[in-house]
Amino acid sequence: MQLSWTQDPYKRTFIVLDKQSVVGEFVHGNPHVEAMVGDVNVYMNDPDDPQLAEIEIMIAESKCRGKGLGKESVLIMMAFAVQNLGIHIFRAKIGESNAPSLSMFRKLGFEETSHSEIFQEVTLELQLTEPKSGELLRLMDSVVTHK
Repeated sequence: MQLSWTQDPYKRTFIVLDKQSVVGEFVHGNPHVEAMVGDVNVYMNDPDDPQLAEIEIMIAESKCRGKGLGKESVLIMMAFAVQNLGIHIFRAKIGESNAPSLSMFRKLGFEETSHSEIFQEVTLELQLTEPKSGELLRLMDSVVTHK
């Protein structure tokens, strides 16, 4: 699956690591593998608007939720997408019962654009301004990535 992710020109995926787990001591295994707690993705799936990307975050390890990893990961992915993919509009589709994600995206400045009763999800969007783009690009100066 990872191979297909890296070969898809319309998708970018980052694996989210819990930094505390990476620097912690392990009895056995690779600390980077054991520190995997989720992923963050962008999809450029709107052929009419190449500057729009759908963004999603998943922190699978419940013990790692509520620690700010989701927010940090989304911001880093957004910065990457602005810098490397020319993205200026982000869209997030979130289940209406997922209050923590809805709250996080709203705090990041995303605004509700639609609500689907059928799919029970809310669509939020953020159109980047010059100041916000600059803020995201400055964030990239402190990012460490691993291939």
